[in-house]
Amino acid sequence: MSAGELVIRAAEAGDLPVLLALYRELNPADPVIDGAQAEERFEAILSQPGMTVFIGHAGEAVASSVTLIVVPNLTRNGASYAVIENVVTAATHRMRGYGRALIEHAVKAAWEAGCYKVMLLTGSKDPATLRFYKNCGFSQDKTGYQIRR
Repeated sequence: MSAGELVIRAAEAGDLPVLLALYRELNPADPVIDGAQAEERFEAILSQPGMTVFIGHAGEAVASSVTLIVVPNLTRNGASYAVIENVVTAATHRMRGYGRALIEHAVKAAWEAGCYKVMLLTGSKDPATLRFYKNCGFSQDKTGYQIRR
């Protein structure tokens, strides 16, 4: 898919270094993952059925990324549901519609996979971030909970 100058595709093994750099912008306080562990985890992600990391290229640069997880389900007549995670656009590429294009691409992939809903959680309280997700079509009509170790 191409949105203007953005080309969207599923991530491949060779994309790990650029994804790790992009994820540093998402969670800059996170410890740096060991290279061998990162390769092992990324290989597991790429081989996980129903899990896709989409990346958006603007020219030679990886500008944005989202992860889509399609989860098989026994309710809703067996219709799967999807979760979008790790939404990030490089600071140098923000405000160009790239994040929205990636989310739209992931949602379309979820509908094509037969999902009945797509969920997304954010820890952000920033009104601009919340408005961004609403403008992408998400509604804030459920209550989310989490437990962290």
